[in-house]
Amino acid sequence: MKIGRVESLWRYPVKSMRGEELDTLFAGYAGVHGDRLFAFHSTGSRKGLPYLTAREKTEMLRYRPRFRYPEKAIAPGNLAEAERLAPGATPAPDPPEDLMLEVETPAGETLAIDSPRLIEVLSAGLDGKRTLSLRRSERAMTDCRPVSLFSLQTARQLAKETGISIDKRRFRANIYLDLTNSDGFAENDFIGRTLQIGAKVTLAIVELDSRCMIITLDPETAEKSPAVLKAVAQAHGGTAGLYAAVLVQGMIRQGDTVELLP
Repeated sequence: MKIGRVESLWRYPVKSMRGEELDTLFAGYAGVHGDRLFAFHSTGSRKGLPYLTAREKTEMLRYRPRFRYPEKAIAPGNLAEAERLAPGATPAPDPPEDLMLEVETPAGETLAIDSPRLIEVLSAGLDGKRTLSLRRSERAMTDCRPVSLFSLQTARQLAKETGISIDKRRFRANIYLDLTNSDGFAENDFIGRTLQIGAKVTLAIVELDSRCMIITLDPETAEKSPAVLKAVAQAHGGTAGLYAAVLVQGMIRQGDTVELLP
């Protein structure tokens, strides 16, 4: 049953930094290709989530990462082989140099992701007891599941509930859905079901996305609007959006049809 379409696709090359919109992306068992590939480990963060995020440094949302070779970063270099792999098998990683990043800081300085200067800039204003170090992973360093989804209808409902103009990017999803059901939070009914996106990719919808203070931050300015999290907490059990696991990997394209499988 058709339930909507893919409105837009996003990935976040560095955890808690600005995302980039894509026409196509590769959804694999380990996550979206190039998503949360890098993070900054912080000795001041809790053990379960030991990375510096916008919870501690809101300005991180205004750092803009860009792949040095964007044409190589869309999908695994061995895409044809990857699409033939048995369910659960992860494609061989690309050479690290193919997925190198540069980061533009809010001040306009462009730095390599592994530049000591970037750690220096990120450390400014933090508790002096924190030490930052760069981490790289072949699996997306997401907080929970490898793929996240969010509907435009839910963003619109929250805008009505809060009286605030809601930029969907607050919710940092990989896949934004435009659903045929006009109700906000209609995607909550997909828990435990399977979605097919386009001709091939299938996702198991595993759980609702529990939200934290990051959704209070404007993705352009990093200014706080606490009413957004308050509305989600009081009216929606603290959740907004979905987490999914990939059952069949492959390419997803903007505009792809989304179907709810039996």
